[in-house]
Amino acid sequence: MSDYIRRVDSYYTMAPDTPGESARLLGILRHAGVNLLAYCAFPHARKTQVDFVPADRAGFLAAAKGGKIKLSPRKTAFLIDGEDRVGALAEFMGKLGAAKINVTAVDGVCSGGGRYGAILWVKPRDVNKAARVLGAN
Repeated sequence: MSDYIRRVDSYYTMAPDTPGESARLLGILRHAGVNLLAYCAFPHARKTQVDFVPADRAGFLAAAKGGKIKLSPRKTAFLIDGEDRVGALAEFMGKLGAAKINVTAVDGVCSGGGRYGAILWVKPRDVNKAARVLGAN
């Protein structure tokens, strides 16, 4: 099976860097029945930037609004799913680098069962070019 790469919608919020904040945010979404394809949180300027990649944009936006989660404008990211192998992510990073596309952020994980996943972001001006280079759906 080959890698599957697709464009996805991505949003972020800035949250207090305190214990339980991720549980609160994820609880709001869980209560509303929102499924996430990816979730990432990291410290940024004395706060925490929390990135969400929802499976269903409309449901996610409604839940965020109802839960008073202030979101960034929509961004585009690339979600990669594939068979785990040595250098899997390096292949994609190499293709983007050769095309002079700077990756602004990337997270990769082994998902078990011989699979891996990754999410990466590029600057908005590079999204279409990156999609062509990556062969994204």
